[in-house]
Amino acid sequence: MLPLHGIGGRGDLPVPLWLAIYSAGAAVVVSFFALAAFWSRPRFEVMAGRPLDALTRIVDHPVTRVVLKLVGLAALALLLGAAWFGDSEPSLNPAPTWLYVGIWVGIIPVSLLCGPIWRLANPLRTIAGLVPRTSYRRLPEGIAYWPAVAGLAGFLWLELVYQNGSEPLVVAIAVSSYALVNVAAGIVYGPAWFGIGDSFEVYAEVLARLSPIGRDADGRLVLRNPLAGLATLPQRPGIVGLLCLLLGSTAFDGISRWSVWTQRTGELSRPQHLVVYTLGLVVAVAIVTGLFLLAARTTGAAQIRPGAVGSAGLPGAFVHSLVPIAIGYAVAHYFSFAMFQGQEGWLLATDPFGRGWDLLGTGGMRIDYAFLSTGVIAGVQIGAIVLGHVLGVVSAHDRAAELFRRRQLRRAQYPMLAAMVAFTAGGIALVTVS
Repeated sequence: MLPLHGIGGRGDLPVPLWLAIYSAGAAVVVSFFALAAFWSRPRFEVMAGRPLDALTRIVDHPVTRVVLKLVGLAALALLLGAAWFGDSEPSLNPAPTWLYVGIWVGIIPVSLLCGPIWRLANPLRTIAGLVPRTSYRRLPEGIAYWPAVAGLAGFLWLELVYQNGSEPLVVAIAVSSYALVNVAAGIVYGPAWFGIGDSFEVYAEVLARLSPIGRDADGRLVLRNPLAGLATLPQRPGIVGLLCLLLGSTAFDGISRWSVWTQRTGELSRPQHLVVYTLGLVVAVAIVTGLFLLAARTTGAAQIRPGAVGSAGLPGAFVHSLVPIAIGYAVAHYFSFAMFQGQEGWLLATDPFGRGWDLLGTGGMRIDYAFLSTGVIAGVQIGAIVLGHVLGVVSAHDRAAELFRRRQLRRAQYPMLAAMVAFTAGGIALVTVS
């Protein structure tokens, strides 16, 4: 089974754990009080970007669109081909690495750097579009993002709970089933389905809100302040569940690798493992969700400007502040995994179907574990968590400046600040304690 991150180990932090936690928590608190002193009006809600007309013409050109669709289709075909027909040994088949590193982890830098590009290359959207339809069914009322949350929960269960999640046959069945369900739904409900039901597209679109590249109201690509793009995240039901699921699952990923956890669960039978790990994942997500909901709703004890909150309530109003935190957690947990296991995906691509080929001339090469020191890995982990939380504090404060009157602004945010500090301390502990 593929290790799911952290090659290079925990416990290699170059400073004491208590110092790292105190310093990170202090950074979040200092940021909050600095913002409270000098930032009394919302700045991100109305910021316009600089038009990128040349880039818009290139990206929207029919040839570019066709190329991106072909790349997406080829990637899906290669993944499924390797999973179904390649070597049955996970360490010799590139499909698990392509799924868990190339797609699941790779979607983060791609979306942050390139903006909303995933939908253009999404092979499931492309396949569904090949079926001619004159009309589509309307999406059920109130469905919002819940189909994407359900799909994401299934994928995370496969990754973090199911013991054979890295078996090529399991990957083949999971990807094929996911593709069939979403393509069928796309044929029935039309392109609108993928914006709320395809977990990977929804996740990519959420991440792309923090990209410096986005689209304005006229559909043009613009260069913008990433936090201004983040402020436009739709406040629709299900978005809170999506982000809390991401945070909670990452927290459980860290907990499940603690020596205390592994010592107590190492002798479990297969059914016991599934039950205990499923309960652990559910509890971790529930704790994160409860903490965020409590902070957001307690924040609402202050008087809110009339009409300032959308259909998702106060949690929905502040949920965009969880996006940089979720990214920080993901970078901290998957950085070394991506750097090392990602090499394996490239090396195995030279013989994707286990036929003895050497298409890329990398046969016989091995992963280089020496190109990153444990100090660099630890620095990236801590830096990602702290930066993510500072950006989360900035985003939450800007939204609070829109929601609350100036005299209530600081007091209204204390519950959210407490939650941010707790997330920061917990995140650092999870990536450093073995």
